Amino acid sequence: MHLELRGITKAFGSLVANDGIDLTVEPGRIHALLGENGAGKSTLMNILFGLYEADAGEILLDGEPVRFHSAADAVAAGIGMVHQHFMLVPVFTVAESVCLGYEPTRAAGLIDRARARALVDETSARFGFDIDPDALVEDLPVGVQQQVEIVKALSRGAKILVLDEPTAVLTPQETDELMHVMKELAAAGTSIVFITHKLREVQAVADEITVIRRGKVVGHASADSSREELATMMVGRPVMLRVEKEPAAPGEVGLALDDVSLLSPTGAPLLAHVGLEVRKGEILGVAGVQGNGQTELAEVVMGLTAPSSGTVRIDGKDVTKSSVRRHIDAGVGFVPEDRSADGMVAAFSAAENLVLNRYRRRPFSKGPFLSPAKVLADAGRLVEEFDVRLSRTTDPISTLSGGNQQKVVVARELSRDLSLLLVNQPTRGVDVGSVEFIHRRIVAERDAGTPVLLVSSELDEVVGLSDRIAVMYRGRILGVVPADTPRGVLGLMMAGLTPDEARQAAREADAADSTREGEPGMSSIAQSRRGADSTREGEAE
Repeated sequence: MHLELRGITKAFGSLVANDGIDLTVEPGRIHALLGENGAGKSTLMNILFGLYEADAGEILLDGEPVRFHSAADAVAAGIGMVHQHFMLVPVFTVAESVCLGYEPTRAAGLIDRARARALVDETSARFGFDIDPDALVEDLPVGVQQQVEIVKALSRGAKILVLDEPTAVLTPQETDELMHVMKELAAAGTSIVFITHKLREVQAVADEITVIRRGKVVGHASADSSREELATMMVGRPVMLRVEKEPAAPGEVGLALDDVSLLSPTGAPLLAHVGLEVRKGEILGVAGVQGNGQTELAEVVMGLTAPSSGTVRIDGKDVTKSSVRRHIDAGVGFVPEDRSADGMVAAFSAAENLVLNRYRRRPFSKGPFLSPAKVLADAGRLVEEFDVRLSRTTDPISTLSGGNQQKVVVARELSRDLSLLLVNQPTRGVDVGSVEFIHRRIVAERDAGTPVLLVSSELDEVVGLSDRIAVMYRGRILGVVPADTPRGVLGLMMAGLTPDEARQAAREADAADSTREGEPGMSSIAQSRRGADSTREGEAE
């Protein structure tokens, strides 16, 4: 099916998310829609899928104008979409999830479960998936859940498949498997729109590339384009994609976690016997697929959550039960996972946000009184030092772009002497240029002798910044490995294997690839993961 978008425009109040966008997707081709978070990619695809209506412009399928008032209209026209956050019901079976809203029925109006299972089996077999139609969605690995989403779309006759940031929650091996599936679907005639901001993946799979910046198409490229060229198109200026840093010179232990565990209100383990050390003058990166305890780990270190057992020490002092205020006063810098919820006060000015952790101290306050002149003077200094782009420091921080909001948070946390820097997803929703700057500042803090604990779901970021890498899986630290550990080994650890198991599995995968080129290796990975999980569960019992 041939897809054409002409002059698509969509505004939310004064924000123009899409500004006259043109896009053409040929049958059987993978068209990457590349741009930073907030560029307007998802808005454009939500218009295509009938979730939004465009203010202007038109959609053409095989040359005929169409208009969608709902997702059902788009599905009926042959468009399927796999959202960044899966639209599955955890307690449903695969067959129930795939057929939800389109249930096959028998004469009496009862759901025909046998036909639902057969539909899953037929669609899965057609594209090489191995999915049990009776399995509960919540029991499936994330990569298989994504396959269920794809099967759901294809079973409804999708000729155009939209994948919105599909690798955000996948291991590197699951990402490779998805790339393989995308190529097979395209070869079978399915048109694919691949929404992403990851340059490596675009180069691996795209036939054509359209780059969007601030709601406008700023250029087109081919898969032969270099990462530097693509990044320049995304940002509008040349950027350094590699992290430049000297080898670390680690000193004494700055942060130590000893046998830390955390239980949910229902008693489920969120952290299980975590032991970590971060030395002064090094960056310890925490890698893992989202949802494996990284957020809880950061909250425990920062004092936002008290662990159920174990101890946390900073500079040798037990801070396990210390408040967040005491952590701040002790020199802990914290860049939170969600800046909007935990890193700033939207109604406050940029200047006021820059002193949120220091306003009670001189020179900003004297007794109960705050000195606006001192606050503004300090803000001016930090805005220049951290290259924050804004009109006035007195403007609400909510008026700044996401990247500049993040720079304000980073500037505030690095504006004082630190005993520990904890950064959780430091570049989420940040443009490539700002990523470059934030990385430099994190490395500079390490070079000043500060211990840095980095939590990131972006494996490239962890590998590029870290001196050592701790891999988390289901609330456990599976191992701490050197930063030059191969990506394949890291990916297998993120899927649940210990370092030794991962190295062995990687060697076996390499040997298999040499004799069976081009076949996906997820089955062996999944088997290794299940075997490792069952072994550890047996040990726990």
